[in-house]
Amino acid sequence: MPRRQWLRQGAAAALACALPQARAQGGAVVLHDALGRRVEIAAPPQRIVSIFASNTELVASLGLLDRVVGVEDFTRFPPGVERIPKVGGRLGFSVDAVVARRPDLVIVTPARQAAHQLVDPMERIGVPVIVLLSRTLDEVMGNLRLVGLATGVAARGQALAAALQQRLQAVDRRVAAQRRPRALMVTGRLGNGMLLVARPGTYTGEAMLRAGSRFALDGLGTVPQVSPEAVLAADPDVLLFAGTREGLQDLAGQRGWRDLRAVREGRATTVARAEFLIPGPRTFDGIEAFSRWLHPAAWAKENA
Repeated sequence: MPRRQWLRQGAAAALACALPQARAQGGAVVLHDALGRRVEIAAPPQRIVSIFASNTELVASLGLLDRVVGVEDFTRFPPGVERIPKVGGRLGFSVDAVVARRPDLVIVTPARQAAHQLVDPMERIGVPVIVLLSRTLDEVMGNLRLVGLATGVAARGQALAAALQQRLQAVDRRVAAQRRPRALMVTGRLGNGMLLVARPGTYTGEAMLRAGSRFALDGLGTVPQVSPEAVLAADPDVLLFAGTREGLQDLAGQRGWRDLRAVREGRATTVARAEFLIPGPRTFDGIEAFSRWLHPAAWAKENA
């Protein structure tokens, strides 16, 4: 999908989040989430259950971690979150565990059946639920505004989203005149030998483009799996590995991989999984870091 189309869709999604919001009678907040659901929140929530690391990071970035009373098993950031009670994880989410935390707001993302398992039960007992999507960077910033509104810190959410937008625009200016190398990001390795890669139509793929690269593989669809043979045939200028240096060395040391242009020319590097695979403010740190590595001359003058 062309970058312009991504941006148009992202802008439309952000607008959809912003426009339908209003104040109901008595001061309640009324908003529409990513699925178009009308959600009414009677008062700023003080007991939030945030399902998935990305949603917890959004709440924490707004300075509200002290209101979070339940998270999913694999949330590791920010520091201190490990002490928050867990309400489920890879095998599913427990309605009973969520209810036991007495939440006045639940934030979910429709992955691993979380929305399917939790939205209807919470609605039946009168607990507001917001469903968030993060398909584009604009949606990530829109989520900050939406969560800020839902939690009573709308100005804070607007300010943080605006600051991230300014950082993104600064990257755009730096890379505008740069040659964009063909890049491929490996985000995972499967037991059958297939690879997971960043692809168009995702915030991770958009982050790669905004940093100043282009896709080395054409025709990537909704399935993120590719064969090693496809990667070797594409011979990318830049190889990114979302993981550890040891993981990259293991991959790059395999037969065929060591002959890739990116490996031979020292253009293979790691990127932080937390920055490219968890949609939130840290994604913008990742874009800046990758752009600095990719286009050092464009970043040579910090005030450029």
